[in-house]
Amino acid sequence: MTEDTTPIATLFERAEDYSKTSLKLLRLNAIDKSADVASSLVSRLAVIMTVVFSVLITSIGVALWLGKLLGDAFYGFFIVGGFYAFIAILLHLFREKWLKYPVSNSIIKQMLKEKIV
Repeated sequence: MTEDTTPIATLFERAEDYSKTSLKLLRLNAIDKSADVASSLVSRLAVIMTVVFSVLITSIGVALWLGKLLGDAFYGFFIVGGFYAFIAILLHLFREKWLKYPVSNSIIKQMLKEKIV
């Protein structure tokens, strides 16, 4: 069987195959990283929601307990509400340092993590 193709044509075919394969690999890596980040965020969201519900129930219990100690239930709810307002102010003041940078760094670390097969 004789080859009718020139070395240049063969080189172009191999370059085309290489570029197609590289593009597929890049797309698969992007899908893998996206799925990894999304699954990480979903799992963290599940943990955060569980913590939020437990804090909510505990807060209601503490508010009722403080209200019982102080004589009226609404006093306890005012105290607990004031505590959460204070926490919200702190989070607002330090949101860059406590929230933005750690979340950004976590996502970047997750995106740049090498898969060991």
